[in-house]
Amino acid sequence: MKRQKRDRFQRAYVHGYKAGIMGRSRDDCPSQDVNLREYWMSGWREGRGDQWDGMIGVSGIHKNPMVMT
Repeated sequence: MKRQKRDRFQRAYVHGYKAGIMGRSRDDCPSQDVNLREYWMSGWREGRGDQWDGMIGVSGIHKNPMVMT
């Protein structure tokens, strides 16, 4: 079965969110492309906010189910 390609920007956002929720530094952004970095940083900010609010584990999945994909 062929895998459908996902949107690069959405993938960057999800990876940034995962990095933020795990408490990683924003300097860990792998992309040098300005647009991808912007989406990654946006996800990272939301992930950090959720980590600070205690939205980790099952609570985080309920808030942002996109992370599980």
